[in-house]
Amino acid sequence: MTEERFPNQEGKQVPDVTFAVREGDDWVSKTTKELFDGKTVVVFSLPGAFTPTCSSTHLPRYNELAKVFKKHGVDDILCVSVNDTFVMNAWGMNQEASNITLLPDGNGEFTEGMGMLVDKSELGFGKRSWRYSMLVKDGVVDKMFIEPDLPGDPFEVSDADTMLNYIAPDAEVHESVSVITKPGCPHCARAKTLLSEKGIDFEEVILGRDATLTSLTAISGRSTVPQVFMGGKHIGGADDLEKYFG
Repeated sequence: MTEERFPNQEGKQVPDVTFAVREGDDWVSKTTKELFDGKTVVVFSLPGAFTPTCSSTHLPRYNELAKVFKKHGVDDILCVSVNDTFVMNAWGMNQEASNITLLPDGNGEFTEGMGMLVDKSELGFGKRSWRYSMLVKDGVVDKMFIEPDLPGDPFEVSDADTMLNYIAPDAEVHESVSVITKPGCPHCARAKTLLSEKGIDFEEVILGRDATLTSLTAISGRSTVPQVFMGGKHIGGADDLEKYFG
């Protein structure tokens, strides 16, 4: 059913569209030509900014793996949604998605050209994009992963890991790492330096800004910083991290 409702565009040029983007106080026009020509680009498209699956999984994982994609020849990662530029900019800031280029397809022109425009009026969304991802080389679609034509908002094949596995099946992906720190903490600096030396990207959660002492104690069972977590496993402080790496 997916191929009937959502045509696979592999081997075809991406639609010729100009995106109206707000950068600071200025309006900037970005064309598909400048975004795709001479580049290898990963695109993932989703129903809407700030929506649950898009915010909790789809965008964050692409942002997290951006450096791995780049290592394997991807020049840019584009996130397309039928939203205006103000919404997309606010979402990007909220998600701290600095590794992703967010493109507002406000009028749905790119999405319609891809054959992915759907009516979600029953949710009060109007016209939106079906969820999909694609690898584009020099403006030509090399590979598409289109979500199955099922009720709701399926999320099975357009994820970052599926795309990375297609591009580089043997790519080394480190487990997700989070470090709870506080400003001026020398042991926190030591833990962050060690992770950086190992080439491991990490999310820094700053006590007093992103989390409270109560949260730190509840999550780690400790009241000191840093506290390092890797792949869902609590490693501990800076000394524990040094022992972990042996």
